[in-house]
Amino acid sequence: MSDVDRLELSGLAFTAVVGVLPEERTRAQPLRADLVLEVDLSAAGRTDRLEDTVDYGMVCDVAVQASAGAPKLLEHMAETMVAAVLGCDSRISAVELHLAKLRPPVPHALDGAGVRIVRRSVAGDGH
Repeated sequence: MSDVDRLELSGLAFTAVVGVLPEERTRAQPLRADLVLEVDLSAAGRTDRLEDTVDYGMVCDVAVQASAGAPKLLEHMAETMVAAVLGCDSRISAVELHLAKLRPPVPHALDGAGVRIVRRSVAGDGH
């Protein structure tokens, strides 16, 4: 991400069905998302008005809602979540998402397994 303002949302905890293994297809598992949004925060910094910034509560709602659908791959869930977040407020120009399974089904001690993606709004798509 470039040298611009960022809104950082850390440790968004939720559960969702995601995975390839049979046990992952039948139960929701704990996930964690960290999002970094590129947003011009200068207006809010000057005015101290909520309407001059992105509502991060709404962003969290959109991200969690987009995680539904029981995809097999964490990569697919991440793409869906980022697209939804990019589309929820035209002031968001880019999103970085780190999405992790907190209890990945591997026979090793592992704090988490995840993906990190960065996507930018496309010029001319309304953003």
